[in-house]
Amino acid sequence: MGRGRPTRRAAVRATPSSLSPRPQESASPRRSLGRRERPRGGAGLAAAQPPAAPSGGGETGEGREWRWQRLGFGVIVLCKAKSITDVRLFHPDTTVLAALQGSGLGVVLGTLNEDLARLASDPSFAASWVQAYVQPFAGAVRFRYVAAGNEVIPGDLAPYVLPAMQNLESALRAAGLGDVRVTTAVSTAVLGSSYPPSQGAFSEAALPSMGPIVSFLASRSTPLLANVYPYFAYSADPSSVPLDYALLQSASAAVTDGGASYGNMFDAIVDAVYAALERAGAPAGLEVVVSETGWPSGGGGAGASVGNAAAYVNNVVRHVGSGRGTPRRPGKAVEAFVFAMFNENQKPEGVEQHFGLFEPDMTEVYHVDFTAASSS
Repeated sequence: MGRGRPTRRAAVRATPSSLSPRPQESASPRRSLGRRERPRGGAGLAAAQPPAAPSGGGETGEGREWRWQRLGFGVIVLCKAKSITDVRLFHPDTTVLAALQGSGLGVVLGTLNEDLARLASDPSFAASWVQAYVQPFAGAVRFRYVAAGNEVIPGDLAPYVLPAMQNLESALRAAGLGDVRVTTAVSTAVLGSSYPPSQGAFSEAALPSMGPIVSFLASRSTPLLANVYPYFAYSADPSSVPLDYALLQSASAAVTDGGASYGNMFDAIVDAVYAALERAGAPAGLEVVVSETGWPSGGGGAGASVGNAAAYVNNVVRHVGSGRGTPRRPGKAVEAFVFAMFNENQKPEGVEQHFGLFEPDMTEVYHVDFTAASSS
């Protein structure tokens, strides 16, 4: 099930939505696809940016900027009131970044996919990007990562990702901001094999890009961002994928992989990515940050309900907060960003409009206890 292009988005740590269409995950649990640097895992939001105008009403870019100026600080207050510690922004916006100044929230800042070619080919453009979106805010915004592109591997833009990362890193270092690390976000479309998780491997189409990117990240101890969605695997074939396995509430192991047992699909997807990284030459210490995960609360799709969305997101927050890690990385805390902060009425009709934790008026769609990410 594809995802439409967002209007404005952000992710909350335990995340906002992606910029490119989302491929379906494999349906069967037998083929399931799908940190902040501290000892425990955590959850953030992938959606700190405010919602678009009400359905039926158009809104210019200038109108959206005014809307953020009106609502932005309220969104920051909302994040802090809900114990959300980190946000992911899918594209740079100086108005949003200004509102984040002094908030203490960690920020993962993305580039536009359409800027990748120029970022890759023109170091001066990468320098101007850093000068416009990072340098003016660096003293008051806690930048964690810059993400060069979102879900473009494999695809026509894939060859631009690594050179864009390299140019952005050089620009950050030249600006005295070398502590802001550069990475990219991928979907499970990069995997050619994912079952069992230990057999995870990048596809032939993805490997030419992923191999050098893995080397780049490993040499800098920078994590790969991966978007993980058990929901799409479940909804593609609900008769084959146990709902409890997808919701992280199975009472027993659904998948056995050698000596490892998997009671939930979230861990199976993450470990398939870890296995693929190792096959591509990554050291065991290279980390994966789950840069998006979520479950729709409506829209008519299989399993899309408020109850299931609340169960999935709260279970993910508790799971990553426990610090248990995954079967392949026991005791290694996982960081995850929940998608998304707000429901999005400018997405295609259906489940795509219903991944938000909040309505546009900032009322809860369902309650998430983000304190569980640090107190489990």
